[in-house]
Amino acid sequence: MTPDQALREAQVQGLDLVEVSPDASPPVCRILDYGKYRYQLNKKAQEAKKKQRVIQVKEVKFRPKTDEHDYEFKRNNIIRFLGKGKKVKATVIFRGRENMHRDIGYRILARIRQEVSEVGTVESEPRQEGPFLDMILAPKKWGGPSPVPAPPAPGEGQPAARRH
Repeated sequence: MTPDQALREAQVQGLDLVEVSPDASPPVCRILDYGKYRYQLNKKAQEAKKKQRVIQVKEVKFRPKTDEHDYEFKRNNIIRFLGKGKKVKATVIFRGRENMHRDIGYRILARIRQEVSEVGTVESEPRQEGPFLDMILAPKKWGGPSPVPAPPAPGEGQPAARRH
């Protein structure tokens, strides 16, 4: 029907004439309650938003002179974060003369990559931005319930004591 006829028909029914598909040839219009239509669109958008999963990115910072124990502690945190399904940004920060020894930072990140390879994969290779050297790790896709194996309970895995 013509646009004038459709508009008159909508006014008679007390509804609105809404252009649903302007790209079609000819454009598609509907006679409906515009307020209700907007409400339904918002509901669909909210439902789609509920199903989205927000991924957190945790950052763990290192220095070229990070001691072995501190390195291990931070590496364990990275493994824990990846086990919980979070992404991790491993950053090596250089200050002053440390900038001359970027190779140390690359070695630290290469070591992290190797040591967390069971629970995570490298999403973005190490890249340099000013005084920072960054690498992003993502959790591996697993079929099981938890990617990080739980530590054995006390007494588990040990032979039971015999009583006579």
